[in-house]
Amino acid sequence: MPRDSKDDIRVRVHKRIRQRVSGTPERPRLAVFRSLKHISAQVIDDTVGHTLAAASSVEKKVGGASGGNVAGAKEIGKLLAQRAQEKGIKKVVFDRGGYLYHGRIKALADAAREAGLEF
Repeated sequence: MPRDSKDDIRVRVHKRIRQRVSGTPERPRLAVFRSLKHISAQVIDDTVGHTLAAASSVEKKVGGASGGNVAGAKEIGKLLAQRAQEKGIKKVVFDRGGYLYHGRIKALADAAREAGLEF
């Protein structure tokens, strides 16, 4: 019997999280995606399925911050919080995407909180 890969397990955990966590217009969902080289985050209103704000280490505007390390994740968290606040979003619900709340995920969340998002 083949074993599930780490990503298969993460997707299963993420589905379980999404049963409980959903974004509303008043309190959208901050969803995080992490790859080996990059990290990205979106603020999503799940009632209509629209992304309200987003930030990624792939963007040229980030200025060379790598998403593959904690410092890069902090930059993305700050940038996302700034973009969300420009749209009038103060409170969000955090969706860690099935990843452990540790390392880059925690750094992004902490930076977003320090920059003014509440969750």
